[in-house]
Amino acid sequence: MDSSTLSFRFRIPNRNFRAVSACGSLLLAAGLVLAVAFPAWVRAEVSGNLVIVGNGPELTTIESLSRAFEKANPRAYVDVIWDDHSKPVEMVKAGEAHIAVTGSEDSGLAATQIAWDGIGILVHLSNFTKEVTKQQVADMFSGKVKEWSELGGPETKILLIDRPKNQNIRDAFERQLGIDGKIPDNAKVIAKDDKVIKTVVGTLPPMSAVAYISLTQGLSVVTSGVAVRLLPVDRVEPEVPTVKDGRYPLRRPVLLLSKKDPNPLVEAFGQFALSPAGRQIIAESYIPFERK
Repeated sequence: MDSSTLSFRFRIPNRNFRAVSACGSLLLAAGLVLAVAFPAWVRAEVSGNLVIVGNGPELTTIESLSRAFEKANPRAYVDVIWDDHSKPVEMVKAGEAHIAVTGSEDSGLAATQIAWDGIGILVHLSNFTKEVTKQQVADMFSGKVKEWSELGGPETKILLIDRPKNQNIRDAFERQLGIDGKIPDNAKVIAKDDKVIKTVVGTLPPMSAVAYISLTQGLSVVTSGVAVRLLPVDRVEPEVPTVKDGRYPLRRPVLLLSKKDPNPLVEAFGQFALSPAGRQIIAESYIPFERK
């Protein structure tokens, strides 16, 4: 594993297996019958090793979910492997991992959605472009629109900031805009969100750069006073409520992909992520998915 790979192994110390004693009552009838009853709240705990892989902005959330899952299941152990250059879906298909965290479904794998994430269009604070349409975003990132003035903004060239081809946010972004494989080769490719933000802030001329970013991260830096802003898309502000109800047009699901073969540990992790405890963790960074 190279230096760009982050591997996390979580262990919860001092685990005590709880033995639940059965309570029975001796019934006298035409023979002796021993009835054993377990309290209704007792549930079977899963056990074993679970490997979760990803390459996107979900690391902190998955890390927290894994810690909480291990606490709830003392005989389960979770390895979280995060690498900007990895291919999580292929790793699951090859049997190198159990769960891939991604933003797009794969017909060969089972998918469990756990959250929504908006995709924000990030520009410098001094860029006075009022708003863009979804089609204009597609035209920008496919190279059809090259000047901000074509969108009612400053007379300067548009500098595109792209993400690595294997990252799930790029995959979802391209699919939603219908521009698969059309982002120009001269776009600047940056993997880390913090570097994307620094590049938008520091690019000269300052009004030229545009990037797409996880909305939660984008909203965080905007509210903290960093010299950036998020453009409204189709006259809808990029906010948590508009992403949740679907009015904001650029959003991606946060998915757990796994093999379709039954696996109690994988199923238990997915159920935990959708439980009240899991949703509370997810809500710290994303919009928890609500099953209808």
